[in-house]
Amino acid sequence: MGKGSSKGHTPREAKDNLKSTQLLSVIDAISEGPVEGPVDGLKSVLLNSTPVLDSEGNTNISGVTVVFRAGEQEQSPPEGFESSGSETVLGTEVKYDTPITRTITSANIDRLRFTFGVQALVETTSKGDRNPSEVRLLVQIQRNGGWVTEKDITIKGKTTSQYLASVVVDNLPPRPFSIRMRRMTPDSTTDQLQNKTLWSSYTEIIDVKQCYPNTALVGVQVDSEQFGSQQVSRNYHLRGRILQVPSNYNPQTRQYSGIWDGTFKPAYSNNMAWCLWDMLTHPRYGMGKRLGAADVDKWALYVIGQYCDQSVPDGFGGTEPRITCNAYLTTQRKAWDVLSDFCSAMRCMPVWNGQTLTFVQDRPSDKVWTYNRSNVVMPDDGAPFRYSFSALKDRHNAVEVNWIDPDNGWETATELVEDTQAIARYGRNVTKMDAFGCTSRGQAHRAGLWLIKTELLETQTVDFSVGAEGLRHVPGDVIEICDDDYAGISTGGRVLAVNSQTRTLTLDREITLPSSGTTLISLVDGSGNPVSVEVQSVTDGVKVKVSRVPDGVAGYSVWGLKLPTLRQRLFRCVSIRENDDGTYAITAVQHVPEKEAIVDNGAHFDGDLSGTVNGVTPPAVQHLTAEVSADSGEYQVLARWDTPKVVKGVSFMLRLTVTADDGSERLVSTARTTETTYRFRQLALGNYRLTVRAVNAWGQQGDPASVLFRIAAPATPSRIELTPGYFQITATPHLAVYDPTVQFEFWFSEKRITDIRQVETTARYLGTALYWIAASINIKPGHDYYFYVRSVNTVGKSAFVEAVGRASDDAEGYLDFFKGEIGKTHLAQELWTQIDNGQLAPDLAEIRTSITNVSNEITQTVNKKLEDQSAVIQQIQKVQVDTNNNLNSMWAVKLQQMQDGRLYIAGIGAGIENTPDGMQSQVLLAADRIAMVNPANGNTKPMFVGQGDQIFMNDVFLKRLTAPTITSGGNPPAFSLTPDGKLTAKNADISGSVNANAGTLNNVTVNENCTIKGMLEATQVRGDFVKAVSKSFPKQAGTWGNTETPNGTVTVTI
Repeated sequence: MGKGSSKGHTPREAKDNLKSTQLLSVIDAISEGPVEGPVDGLKSVLLNSTPVLDSEGNTNISGVTVVFRAGEQEQSPPEGFESSGSETVLGTEVKYDTPITRTITSANIDRLRFTFGVQALVETTSKGDRNPSEVRLLVQIQRNGGWVTEKDITIKGKTTSQYLASVVVDNLPPRPFSIRMRRMTPDSTTDQLQNKTLWSSYTEIIDVKQCYPNTALVGVQVDSEQFGSQQVSRNYHLRGRILQVPSNYNPQTRQYSGIWDGTFKPAYSNNMAWCLWDMLTHPRYGMGKRLGAADVDKWALYVIGQYCDQSVPDGFGGTEPRITCNAYLTTQRKAWDVLSDFCSAMRCMPVWNGQTLTFVQDRPSDKVWTYNRSNVVMPDDGAPFRYSFSALKDRHNAVEVNWIDPDNGWETATELVEDTQAIARYGRNVTKMDAFGCTSRGQAHRAGLWLIKTELLETQTVDFSVGAEGLRHVPGDVIEICDDDYAGISTGGRVLAVNSQTRTLTLDREITLPSSGTTLISLVDGSGNPVSVEVQSVTDGVKVKVSRVPDGVAGYSVWGLKLPTLRQRLFRCVSIRENDDGTYAITAVQHVPEKEAIVDNGAHFDGDLSGTVNGVTPPAVQHLTAEVSADSGEYQVLARWDTPKVVKGVSFMLRLTVTADDGSERLVSTARTTETTYRFRQLALGNYRLTVRAVNAWGQQGDPASVLFRIAAPATPSRIELTPGYFQITATPHLAVYDPTVQFEFWFSEKRITDIRQVETTARYLGTALYWIAASINIKPGHDYYFYVRSVNTVGKSAFVEAVGRASDDAEGYLDFFKGEIGKTHLAQELWTQIDNGQLAPDLAEIRTSITNVSNEITQTVNKKLEDQSAVIQQIQKVQVDTNNNLNSMWAVKLQQMQDGRLYIAGIGAGIENTPDGMQSQVLLAADRIAMVNPANGNTKPMFVGQGDQIFMNDVFLKRLTAPTITSGGNPPAFSLTPDGKLTAKNADISGSVNANAGTLNNVTVNENCTIKGMLEATQVRGDFVKAVSKSFPKQAGTWGNTETPNGTVTVTI
């Protein structure tokens, strides 16, 4: 080593010798007792989210003591927790010149524990060595107005992390008093000395053994060294309160044995119905002081509790209870809010029926009554049922559901539930919700799907009123609405008479049975219950023969019709209000029974490889259609339907039958598919029925849905409706039975075709459509035009049907029509615009003026040409002498335009000529349409229009009219007079005499005397005709004496 150098130094760090050794001793009050307790011993105790024992029983955290008390009325004090302390956390730095002071006010405390320490305690030398250090603190209490040092603490040693220590002070002064922590060591002013001090907390201690009656608690003691500077959090996995449950209920198996007698027994249960019963009836923390057990409908809760316990698919291939309650209520809330949380989770609503608090659940149930036009109040507008619909913005198709996930440390998780079909149709509409008491992903999914399906499927609300006799239900009941206006046919009324022997019911209105399918009629039996029976036949529209007559069906009871093509309309009553006039206003919302099956079987999560166990029958398919088409000479049918996919792996059974000549149905084909479409090929002509039903993985079949279709030439139109218009006629054919596969072929003729076989060669083909508008200026009012229409489909065509019609003959309407048509033209706009003398014509292509013969002729021509179009305007002013030396004068404006090789001309001219017959003046017009408009006050309606060979006027005054034919308006005309003298009138009022040689009178009334000079011949005579005939009977001598008595036969001919 060279001269002048020194020996090097390696920095040295002393060992940390200050370590906190604190014993955490805490009692956590868990719940109102009693409770069932920890689910699995110390595995259910978590400190800083770590269980004390792992799933195999190995120790994760050592040195832990746990004491549990269930919360009985009489329970022993927890061992090792003889004192009770209330800790107040400070965490405040204590500086040399700023003591920290607090005031104690608790009257019952026996001792105080001070917890304090340093953030770090180390001193670094100039050579880099890190050595121990020390700091001094004083714990002082104010006594008799002065500060007294209770503890003089010196912390000496080395630590690079937080170090805490505790001291306990006894013999406390009277309350209130102040305490303080004071630092006696000056604060460090350099980074080489780290000695910040802090007052962590103080604890008020009461030396007493407490039992904590009716409080479930857990006492925990653990060495805090295992957690360093972390605050120790505690979590417990417990089974909750011991509830009052039905005496016939086994909470472990969720089974109900026998008939419940209404008594209860104590047991742990997470059935939400009995959790709600506990909240409503418990006098300490529930509503028991306001509601007694008799004030709550336990029977309704019993049914709801069974509903909650039913097993449904969990989404992973297994099953779970439909609804459970694993809720931890930690804050005081309004009773109604808590009640609403429980009820919303159970799909029900609370109802006070005047005597008890009962509950109405939204689940499939039997209807209790049928309402139709015959048993509701009929308003003045004749519409007893008033409907309203939810707004589209209120129909959510995606829900974010918050729930507690046990597999994620019991943290809040979010389950996204979507209806992809609704999103594709309406766009995404998201809402959020909290699933109350939910610790199952499947239950969270069902809660969100229930909200979506309720808002998408149950969109209608109905309001109507009934009298006191018609009030047959309470809020929550399911009712049926048979609304004739909604269905378009008669679907409900009253039974006028019942014949049990012939099984015949006489209804108060006519009904029509469909050609196929089973029709049911809903009646009310003697017990007041609705009963549905099959309708076998209908006679005279009102006499209905049924399969059986239920017992007790009375006259004037209510009936409702259930057709195979008309979905039963069910509603759930939500309110009943009494009106001022003694009637009751009812509000009900739409009820879709299959919603439950859709929701309960709608959860499918990753890992579900075995399919879903489903105990619910699949609902019937909907919107079943059959579309017939032809391909290469063979006929085929494409069937389509849709259905809620209630289970994984659902399939559909199809059955196709054809009607035989004897009326029976014969099987054509069967099929099974998992899709919602299927195609049948190579079908023969005939009438078919297609039946489709859903089948789940367990072989359970849903209700069948059927559709009828036919493969045959279409039926002939039953009638052709012709609607007159201005220069047009609209033809709308109608079938006797609607067939969506049929269109119509339209042919048109201005003359009647006597041989219908000549239509295709004589008439003009218009096209194929559902209706046709024949519009042209050639369709003139007052003329007959003929339409020939036939039905067409993929199989063939029907025979032609003739219809004759006319265009509108409304003269005033035509003038309004022409007003609009003329107003669209440039000429009309030019005529109706005020002349501006200063305006030039920038669009003139060429102006050529010729002046000849000393100004006796002026000709102006404007012309323009664009490709295949040309237009010329020529104005002529001429005075000339003809060869006979006669003077003639004329003025004319002529317009002509060439378009697509055709010449169009319009013009007006005026002239005076010297003719052999004398002087003649005339004005001539050449145009397709001639109109005269009086522009006064901005009027644009023409007073008359000439078009084609017809003139249209509104009012005409004539002194004399000679016409071979006179026809009034209307189709057919109300009045007509033909050249042969035939007079036709719909209504004639003749005040003078009538002289007729022959004729026919129908429905004639003779008010005064009538003299018939000839013979009167009558087929039937009503009234009295009397003819008197006098004739004597033969007489014979009497038996006793000589008195004669009438005896014998007299014949009288009248």
